[in-house]
Amino acid sequence: MKIAVTGALGHIGSAFIRYLPEAFPSAEIVMLDNLATQRYASLFNLPTQGRFHFVEMDVCETDLTPFFDGADAVVHLAAITDAEGSVGMRDVVERVNVTGTRRVAEACVETGTPMLFLSTTSVYGTQQALVDESCTLEELKPQSPYAETKLREETLLEEMSQARGLRHIICRSGTIVGPSPGIRFHTAVNKFCWQAAMGIPVTVWKTALHQKRPYLDLTDAVRALTFILERKLFPCDVFNVLTLNATVGDIVAAVAEYVPTLEVQYVDSPIMNQLSYEVANAKFKAQGFEFKGDLREQVGKTISLIRQACSSRLT
Repeated sequence: MKIAVTGALGHIGSAFIRYLPEAFPSAEIVMLDNLATQRYASLFNLPTQGRFHFVEMDVCETDLTPFFDGADAVVHLAAITDAEGSVGMRDVVERVNVTGTRRVAEACVETGTPMLFLSTTSVYGTQQALVDESCTLEELKPQSPYAETKLREETLLEEMSQARGLRHIICRSGTIVGPSPGIRFHTAVNKFCWQAAMGIPVTVWKTALHQKRPYLDLTDAVRALTFILERKLFPCDVFNVLTLNATVGDIVAAVAEYVPTLEVQYVDSPIMNQLSYEVANAKFKAQGFEFKGDLREQVGKTISLIRQACSSRLT
């Protein structure tokens, strides 16, 4: 078996590639990453039983067909994912995300390889209390350039499926919770963990404290991707993949369990605030997947790792 993973050194990718040898002991794992975020450490201490092959390359520029040829699946994780930061670099996000996904999809069509695409539940900007995959394009109102590009990428894949026979699955992921070798700290939960562990006030967007959002335990994320590969689940359809819905207040409370001295500072956001909503995951669960993640536990793990790394500062 051969599996190609773009963005393999990122937050999700660095955990996923370590899990793959356990699920597919004989698989060749082709790791593709442009190292734009310099996460070299994601390559350290890979499982010894894995047949790993790393290629430093840019999906927007490199001919991908040699790497996808003969692969059983391409897991496309490469993207700029910083929603707040995307506001100031719309053109860059458009190039990396939309152009990159188009080129990955084209290479998949040329090689006949099915594609697993990771989108985001941030495409939901609707004001409905509970949303699912049946939302129409008119109801989806993404609130950041990042989310806008993801929605365009979804449309692109659907068009290529109809016109060129691209086999794919689209997973709308909740915000990832939990540490990995390639962890970054621009998402809300990770940022809160970093700020709290470092003794810095947690910065919460004004009016956001009681808004519900979907979150995905990193362990569930890795298991979900593997579940799809094991079952060859490429129905050319969209699935919400999330562990639970929680308010920002719930996240802050979980952090405060590990940092009782936590302070909260309210700040303005460059992204339009939305009303609270929950995202349904029943469709993916109906495929036979069971979400087992624990938000509080992953918050604790993240804070513990930060404290270990910065123990000289915190003592």
